Amino acid sequence: MTSAIPARDFIDGIIHYSDRSDRMADIKWMEHPTFKGVHLKHIIKGCDSGGLFSSHLVKIDPDCCLESHIHADQFELHEVLAGKGTCKLLEKTFPYATGKMTVIPKGQHHGVHAGPEGLTLLAKFFPALL
Repeated sequence: MTSAIPARDFIDGIIHYSDRSDRMADIKWMEHPTFKGVHLKHIIKGCDSGGLFSSHLVKIDPDCCLESHIHADQFELHEVLAGKGTCKLLEKTFPYATGKMTVIPKGQHHGVHAGPEGLTLLAKFFPALL
C-alpha cells in the first residue's frame, strides 16, 4: 500500500477535462462570504459537470469555524486533505484528520472546526453547488 498524496501535491495539481486541462494553482482562493477564516477554491463547477456535481477546496485557518449550516438541495462529501479538527453533523461530532471522510445528506445541519494547525478539505456537492 502506498502513502496518501500530500495535500500540497493535490492543491497544486491539474484537472483534466476532455477539452482542456486546468492547473489548480491558477484558480484563485476566495474568502468565504460568511465565515471568517474560511477560504474557498472552486475547482470544478456545475458548468464543468452538466450540473451533476461540483468540487471545492476549503481551507480553514487555525481555530476557526465553518459554522453550522445546511445545503437544502445537495449531498456533500468532505475528504480531509490536511490538518485536524472536528465535524459536527446533527448531534454527532466526528474527529477530522487526513484521510477521514464524512457524507452529509441534503438538508442536514453540519459545521467544521479547525484545530490549532488549521484544516484543508475537499468538499464535493451532488448536484453542483455552483
